[in-house]
Amino acid sequence: MKTALLVSTYNWKEALELFLLSVQQQVELPDELIIADDGSKEDTRKLIDSFKTRFPIPIIHIWHKDTGFKKSIILNKSIVKIQADYVIQVDGDCILHPCFVKDHKRFAEKGCYLYGSRVSIKKEFLSKLFSTKKTKFNFFSKGIKKRTRTLHFPFFASFYKPENSFSKKFRGCNFSFWRDDFIAVNGYNEEMTGWGREDSELAIRMLNHGTKGKRIRYAAIVYHIWHKIRSRKHLTVNDLIQQEAIDKKLLRCNNGVDKYY
Repeated sequence: MKTALLVSTYNWKEALELFLLSVQQQVELPDELIIADDGSKEDTRKLIDSFKTRFPIPIIHIWHKDTGFKKSIILNKSIVKIQADYVIQVDGDCILHPCFVKDHKRFAEKGCYLYGSRVSIKKEFLSKLFSTKKTKFNFFSKGIKKRTRTLHFPFFASFYKPENSFSKKFRGCNFSFWRDDFIAVNGYNEEMTGWGREDSELAIRMLNHGTKGKRIRYAAIVYHIWHKIRSRKHLTVNDLIQQEAIDKKLLRCNNGVDKYY
């Protein structure tokens, strides 16, 4: 099974650097790393280029012009470039546990998507986080909350079973799926612009299509870096799009990934 690690980013190179450092520390690397860049400035490109020479796997940087929050579009554009069978998706404001990729690979199951937990890094810890470039945490680490989510016991994760219903525990910043399942539902819905619901609406269409969701708590851990809440002015519209997918049991979106291949 070939795996791709897909990360979305926008104009926060300090956080992206910590993410990239945590990828370097993985006990098992993915086969490729795809950076879906929603219009970052030149400093992000320079950072990514500096890491390309230090990575033993390909780093592919997919960028488009900044025209507002268009995460669905850049993710679709990026996933069509992926060669791997299995996609592990995270956000660029997250730091990965060293076993993150290994855990997603070991629990990957045909007919399922996976979603894991996230530990929150507090606002007041950010200055130290970036000055020390800290990428490893445990239950006793300073500057975090929701500490029980730091516990790494993959054996316990094996007790979670696939389900046919959508879970409120789902987070798009820690999400993996088979590329074929993504293509089958036509990927991200590009009618969704602005922050919110793009990942969950995709997962709901996957469920409608017959792909089950499986939680992997105690494994595949990410540490989410605090940031200001983004504008939610599009959330009402995105909520309506998601509710339509639920009510009509939609399998595909019309404005999706198919235009790119």
